[in-house]
Amino acid sequence: MNHFLLMSHSIFPTLDIKQTAKFYEEKIGFRVVEYLDTEEPHVCLYRDDTEIILTLSNGQKVIPNRELYGYGYDAYFITKNQEELQQELINADVKIVRPLNHTDYNNKEFVIEDVDGRWIAFGIKQG
Repeated sequence: MNHFLLMSHSIFPTLDIKQTAKFYEEKIGFRVVEYLDTEEPHVCLYRDDTEIILTLSNGQKVIPNRELYGYGYDAYFITKNQEELQQELINADVKIVRPLNHTDYNNKEFVIEDVDGRWIAFGIKQG
């Protein structure tokens, strides 16, 4: 089987692109690269092998998936060493909405809430 898909990047629209970028930089340790003077202004956030792209929401409030659809995360990042990462985020005063646990779908994960109200899960399939 050919493998055509290589990576994925999350795209987060936001009302205040600089505030959201600051949260991800200061609280979660992402490196910020701004492209605000381009035809489609955006900010790229980098940490390890993960990239998040922030775009402007055209004045619309961010509505998390759980509010729109009744449940669901807004992004899921595959991670290792969840205990260490969770503690790092706790130390940075990031809101943990679901502490590290084993889910009924066989994932080990924890969930944070970002500055825009998105729920972001960090986890990995077990066995």
